Amino acid sequence: MLRPTALVTAPLRGPALDDLRAVADVILDPWIDYRPIKLHGPEDLAARVRGTGATILICEADFCMGEVLDLPLIVIGSTRGDPTNVDVEAATAAGIPVVHTPGRNADAVAEMTIAMLMGVTRHLIAGHRDMVEGTVHGESLPYQRYRAWQVAGRTIGLVGLGAVGRATKWRLEGLGMQVISADPFAADATHSLEALVAEADVVSMHAAVTPETFGMMNASVFGQMKPGAIYLNSARAGLHNVDDLVIALQSGQVGAAALDHVDGETLPDGHPLLGTDGVGLPNVLLTPHIGGATFDVETRQTEMIVADVLAVLAGDRPVYCKNPEVFA
Repeated sequence: MLRPTALVTAPLRGPALDDLRAVADVILDPWIDYRPIKLHGPEDLAARVRGTGATILICEADFCMGEVLDLPLIVIGSTRGDPTNVDVEAATAAGIPVVHTPGRNADAVAEMTIAMLMGVTRHLIAGHRDMVEGTVHGESLPYQRYRAWQVAGRTIGLVGLGAVGRATKWRLEGLGMQVISADPFAADATHSLEALVAEADVVSMHAAVTPETFGMMNASVFGQMKPGAIYLNSARAGLHNVDDLVIALQSGQVGAAALDHVDGETLPDGHPLLGTDGVGLPNVLLTPHIGGATFDVETRQTEMIVADVLAVLAGDRPVYCKNPEVFA
């Protein structure tokens, strides 16, 4: 057989990349190395594949659809938990297996959740700002205004018990927290959503956004939370109604919130979550969708994708295939 060529526009790293290079000519051109980032639409991506003669395509955010799927591809790899950048139905019709990387960022997002929890409960951002701006000594001492409850001994409710939820669970238990969970698809989940929010001192979101979960945290559910409870969302903003969250924060029903994602990735000037003084609300911690931004995630997704690409090349079934029916 001719040695295949793999066009890789996703960030790959680690020993598994050498495993891919051992069986294919690899053209590594990840989107993340560009300033600004470079993402391919279907026409541009198809032209790039044709120009390189690639029969293996591994990408993360490029649009694998349209004429891309008319090309003689052996396999498409999407370094995403759910390959939403690939027209899987069209790939299936073309007989092209689509492999992906579910759970690749579970540990990274779990760590981010812990960081958000500590950041918002222990007033880390406000304390840092005091130090930088020289406002440590004011009408009160920092020891007075930044007192907080420890997380040890508190109850946290995980909404969603998939890969990220489970990676978060054992970390929280290691901190001495009582962990409860709600997930209709997990047999070992302990609570319904309503029972969970009524009991938890902290509610942490780890569900996927689906038609059933979109906006699931709304005024009614926030109203059932313990007054002053904390809300964490290291998943997606689509899980909550942001206007209802703002009202709950303003009223004190929700004592504080930490969010790693907002719709559109940024908030417009004057948004209530940004406050009125240019430094944000004192009880809200915002981060710019960086929960999965670790080099370890890139290493893990490389291991998963390369293992499945090698399986396809060997005539075996890949482990994480979105359309296994192509092998029927």
